[in-house]
Amino acid sequence: MLAAALTAATAGHAETPPPAPKPAQIDRNGVLMLVRSSLLALDHANKTGNYTVLRDIGAPGFQVNSAARLGEIFAKLRNDNLDLSGVAVIDPQLNLLPQIEANGLMHMAGFFPSVPSQVNFDLAFAPVNGQWRLFGISVSIGQSGPAAPTPPEPHVEQKQIPAHPAKQPVAAAKPAPATKPPENTPK
Repeated sequence: MLAAALTAATAGHAETPPPAPKPAQIDRNGVLMLVRSSLLALDHANKTGNYTVLRDIGAPGFQVNSAARLGEIFAKLRNDNLDLSGVAVIDPQLNLLPQIEANGLMHMAGFFPSVPSQVNFDLAFAPVNGQWRLFGISVSIGQSGPAAPTPPEPHVEQKQIPAHPAKQPVAAAKPAPATKPPENTPK
């Protein structure tokens, strides 16, 4: 009977959906500091090839990656000479407001609108000793705005040359309307 009760309790527990994310209690300035400091740390790491500081500012779960491993992870951004320094002066646009996930991480995502391309980011932070510390970071470059579709090539109509050009009507040219000289013009 005890086994049946445990099975029923376990079955009921397995069907319970994970708790929905809830909004994080963080103000705009806090978001700006976390986003900018994380992306600028990545920018400095990419420019110097030294990922030690990026690793060290992270949460313990982020620090399981060695500096060398982080270098491998971000090699494409580094090799593309991606310059993230613009994040220092452009305000990010969030498309995922900061929220606390079921695992306790604060998750946010958005982009920095710039021309000709925008910097997209997806960040996760873990609470460590009363501070949010970097747990996960994803950065990509995207299109700056909606792009118009490529127009189709114009259809070129082939005109047939008339057999007897003399029989075609000729349009008369209209004379241009007379204009008065400007009043401030010397006469």
